[in-house]
Amino acid sequence: MRRRAAIAGLASVLAAAMVTAAALSAPAQGDRAAARPLVLAAASLTEVLPRIAPDASYSFGSSNSLAEQVRRGAPFDVYLSASPSYTQALYRETLTRKPVAFATNSLVIVVPRSNPAKIKTVFDLARRPKLKLVVAAPKVPIGLYTREVLKRLGLLRVLKKTVSLEPDVKGIVGKVALGQADAGFVYLTDVGPVASRVRAIRIPDRAQPNVVYELAIAADPNDLAAAQGFVIAVLGPDGRRELRAARFGLP
Repeated sequence: MRRRAAIAGLASVLAAAMVTAAALSAPAQGDRAAARPLVLAAASLTEVLPRIAPDASYSFGSSNSLAEQVRRGAPFDVYLSASPSYTQALYRETLTRKPVAFATNSLVIVVPRSNPAKIKTVFDLARRPKLKLVVAAPKVPIGLYTREVLKRLGLLRVLKKTVSLEPDVKGIVGKVALGQADAGFVYLTDVGPVASRVRAIRIPDRAQPNVVYELAIAADPNDLAAAQGFVIAVLGPDGRRELRAARFGLP
């Protein structure tokens, strides 16, 4: 009897230990919430990143404005920029860890599907006196790349036809898709989501800028494991497949 009682007591102790271990190993509700990486990302990544990492918490905008938020102390785990100049600058300022290139892109001109200005090539932008052009501000990556394209083609004068300076590439896409502008410079990857409302016009290869996207983990992230998991997702085979499907290039 005493032996059976001892065995029963030991079983009770083991069961209690197993319950305790399970409770200790299960993450608390707060821990699960903290495991969502806080991601600051270029606006041109709005569609593709949630397909790669749907559980992340995103804030999309122009790379330059997001970099300023970082400098002002905004909390984040990973920063993704459409231009290496911003990731490299934050790295030099010791605000991020070493950046990594993860995608490339190219520029196109978008016009409304009806194409009222009859734009067929980039050179037509200079031939239409009443053209309504929409571009991004010079410090925004797409704005910087736009001016590089126009400079290479000797067409900087067409900037005089600008009717709106947008804060990011999505603003340009929106204006053209709504017919509020005759043409705008955007990334190739921005055309797909509005393909039923705009047409894309190719820019000569000789004028294409070197558009490289970089990501960097915060120097002091809120959750290092979550940040690393997000980066692994972007750089891994599934992430690369989604980037390629969205028409990004891979470095």
